Amino acid sequence: MTDISNTSAVRGFARMCNDGWLQGWHERNGGNLSYRMTEADIRDCGAAFTYDRPWTPMGVADGSLGGSHFLVTGSGKYMRNVSEDPEGNLGILEISPAGDAYRIVWGLRDGAKPTSEFDSHYLCHVVRAAATEGMTRVMYHAHPANIVALTFVLPLTASAFSKALWQSETECPMVFPSGVGVVEWMVPGGPEIAEATRQAMARYDAVVWAHHGLFTSGPDFDSAFGLMHTIEKAAQIRVLALAAGQGRLRQVIPDEGLKQVAETYGRKLNESLL
Repeated sequence: MTDISNTSAVRGFARMCNDGWLQGWHERNGGNLSYRMTEADIRDCGAAFTYDRPWTPMGVADGSLGGSHFLVTGSGKYMRNVSEDPEGNLGILEISPAGDAYRIVWGLRDGAKPTSEFDSHYLCHVVRAAATEGMTRVMYHAHPANIVALTFVLPLTASAFSKALWQSETECPMVFPSGVGVVEWMVPGGPEIAEATRQAMARYDAVVWAHHGLFTSGPDFDSAFGLMHTIEKAAQIRVLALAAGQGRLRQVIPDEGLKQVAETYGRKLNESLL
């Protein structure tokens, strides 16, 4: 099989997996990543594609991204191993025209399967592509400890999480001015959590999974990773402040300050969350 591990798409993907591992966001085989490939990516990688593996039905269906190709992490695979063996830990999926099935055209060697949370990834890609005129291509799920910790102490609402994060670090209103969505705890990997995440992703480019982790999206690897990094750092600051103050915060960035930060940098803050 043609080696495509040195193409820009696979190299960028593998680097992001390793960066997340180094942050401590991917214990064991935790977390997953998907990337909707461009036509240029498909030209770079197409010589390695084979079409002898069967179609696998998905638990969801949406034809708006039918025919797309996705580079994805494998189920049970460790992020720390992706750079060492891309073909064994990653796969490229072709989506059926109806958007209800996939087939593996590269990678996921020895009978491996794509991440069990691909249903959630696919529906999130669908809604974020629609919301951003096709610009969103990356969907990233990780388990950053501090944002998960906040799901035990904050109300599980977009308003509570967005405002707490905005107030925790001045950069936040300009990085994610639309806020973050929240999905209450559900068993991962099925159509129920996929649909709940899709609904939240229609309004936000980041979604918290209660007691589990965080989903972020973006047009490229840097954007999606940077959004994850920013949200987790703000959550860490909030957790540290709550611990130091024994649950009491003496002062925070005021609402008017949050609006001014967003306006100064040409962003529109979602004031409905204040």
